[in-house]
Amino acid sequence: MRRRLALVVGALLVSAACSSPSAGTSAPKADERTRTVRPVEGCGTGSWTDPADLAPDRSPARCRPGSPPPRRLPEPRKLTIATGTLGAEYVAPLRVALDKGEFEKEGLDITLKVLPTPEALPLLAKGEIDALWAAPEAAVMNGVRGGFTIRWVAGNFSPDPKSRSGLWVRLKDGETATAVRMADRRLGTMIGKGSVIAYPMEQVLERHGGGLDRIRYQQLGSADVLTALQNGGVDSAWLLDPVWRRGDGQPGYAFLGGQPAGEPLGGMLYGPSLLNDDVDAGVALLRAYIRTVNTYFAGDYKRKESYVTYLAGLLKTDAAILRSTPSLRMDWEIRTGTTDRLQAAYRAQGVAEGESLPESQTVTRSLYEEAVGHRR
Repeated sequence: MRRRLALVVGALLVSAACSSPSAGTSAPKADERTRTVRPVEGCGTGSWTDPADLAPDRSPARCRPGSPPPRRLPEPRKLTIATGTLGAEYVAPLRVALDKGEFEKEGLDITLKVLPTPEALPLLAKGEIDALWAAPEAAVMNGVRGGFTIRWVAGNFSPDPKSRSGLWVRLKDGETATAVRMADRRLGTMIGKGSVIAYPMEQVLERHGGGLDRIRYQQLGSADVLTALQNGGVDSAWLLDPVWRRGDGQPGYAFLGGQPAGEPLGGMLYGPSLLNDDVDAGVALLRAYIRTVNTYFAGDYKRKESYVTYLAGLLKTDAAILRSTPSLRMDWEIRTGTTDRLQAAYRAQGVAEGESLPESQTVTRSLYEEAVGHRR
């Protein structure tokens, strides 16, 4: 079902792009490198890192707390950001930025609107919403291939090395975590095909005699994935935070791997309104987001009990559940080649066709670079 949905969404996006006034293959204004980039107070050499550095222990870029300082726009702007949820931890920087007035300091009136990615994409492409907090999933790539002006403009997070969010398996007799054959196993997942987890899942499966085309998918609700793994309904599952904690340390189960450390797989996507029509507002939005990360999420933000309590209230979740998993490594930068690796995984799943789109058509780093004062 998920595969058919991804293909249908892609077809709709391509069809709509043919008649959309914002469709086209020309580079958006944000990519033209004609803007003046000045040094930014509080953002030194550590505020930018080499995007080609894929080391799992790399340190994410950081400015000083409170930096980059706000530069209020001459006229206030109203912007809408779509997100699939308001309660997930990876959305916390947006929730905190709104709550702490960081967007307001830039002259931005931000509305967070809950919309699933397939519904949000056509609205983003037409400029009816301004940004999407999600990931460059297969449907996004299909839309760009169809001519939509959409770019991935900022990252969100990478996992803590202690996290075990990812692929878990029930061990058969004689198997160990280092000797598991995944071919022909039934995999339970709440996300299905066409999601960015295809890339890390492909890496894990290949280490264990499997492949994205050699497993059987069973899409389940979030509350059912672990239950199905435990009762034998599936023999492997992709478990997210904090569900994996309930299987951690249990005999008969093994964690095989998750998202690559040091490589964000999602974040902020812009459409034509911020890539072409109002690039100043696009920079201001990322400046507020980056300042929030530097001020409130720079390191292990869960070390203070009072802050965990604050976040739990903001996200409307249980503080004990939030505390049970390691802090995410919030990271606004985008690594070189991530969209290439994602697209290869989508092709392996059968939800994308043709050659990979070049990074110049999928990623724009210039806006977050301008926000921290990095000049190439």
